[in-house]
Amino acid sequence: MNAYPLKKEHQLPSVSGQLAPKTYAIGELFAGAGGMALGVHKASYIGNSFRHVWASDMDKEACKTFELNLPIKPKYVVCKRVEELNFQSLPSIDGLIFGFPCNDFSLVGKQKGILGEYGSLYKWAATALNYFKPSFFVAENVSGIKSSNKNKDINIILKVFEREGYDININDYRFEEYGIPQKRHRVIITGFKKSLCVKNFTLPDKVNKQKSAREAMEEPPLKIDVANNEKTMQSPQVVERLKYIKPGQNAFNAKIPEELRLKLKSKAEISQIYKRLVADQPSYTITGSGGGGTHVYHWSENRALTNRERARLQTFPDNFIFIGGKESVRKQIGMAVPPEGAKLIFNQVLKALVSNNVMPYYAD
Repeated sequence: MNAYPLKKEHQLPSVSGQLAPKTYAIGELFAGAGGMALGVHKASYIGNSFRHVWASDMDKEACKTFELNLPIKPKYVVCKRVEELNFQSLPSIDGLIFGFPCNDFSLVGKQKGILGEYGSLYKWAATALNYFKPSFFVAENVSGIKSSNKNKDINIILKVFEREGYDININDYRFEEYGIPQKRHRVIITGFKKSLCVKNFTLPDKVNKQKSAREAMEEPPLKIDVANNEKTMQSPQVVERLKYIKPGQNAFNAKIPEELRLKLKSKAEISQIYKRLVADQPSYTITGSGGGGTHVYHWSENRALTNRERARLQTFPDNFIFIGGKESVRKQIGMAVPPEGAKLIFNQVLKALVSNNVMPYYAD
């Protein structure tokens, strides 16, 4: 491994006995369109910051979106399956981040856990930790990971990470409690090398007032020519169905005429299918799933949200442009970590690193 201490020419002179701001190099697995990465790049603590030196994902259009919007050398946005990555070809890093696929841990699905095709991918994150030996890592997944396989899976995963030499923190993170206009509940796992003795990592402070869907989508109003704002052509039947669904209701708990009801084998009383937003509350969870009725629906207009409106609920700025067709973009947005939520988490990571005088490596 070619990691080495920050070269003198890349460390500014000290000021009043204090080291000048530091920049920590980041590598990312399962990077998607760059939601977590954007939050990483926005994070700061008394002038200290992060920068991506490589990122990887298997989705070609997500990789193009990442490359377009994030400050990273194009050759280091590696569009491959994680099993095909050549770690030796990638620069050294101070931190590894990964929102490893949640499909097998989601409460909606077959819940195969670590025995599933996606649930087992945490092992590649452990392989990366073993190879790069970064000072820290941050992982994100759905809340269902904690109960998967009767709580056994999470303990197995944490022990694997701990064996690589990390002190582990695991926290439930309700994004709406931190000013994100969306009820998105996730598990955040952080690890710092045991040798660093970092014991002071905490989650950011919660907000007093939650941000509503209306605030996110209308303040400021969307510009006419903003990217990724194409409207979905709703069928007359869908428009008629939506007329009977009140804010907060879905296609199963609203009083809908029989001829407009969905004919499904199983009921889904808490389903998000054709569910309307409540204007003055945070949105329900934006997902990347496909299928009719899952696009998130406006509180008063009889239509699905546009991708740009969904991106606002995910806290992407309007100048963040997604590459791909409408369904690909919808998936990229739904699978992302809200950048503003990630920013708050990585502010705290920076604070822990700087407070414990953890020095960065310099990666070419």
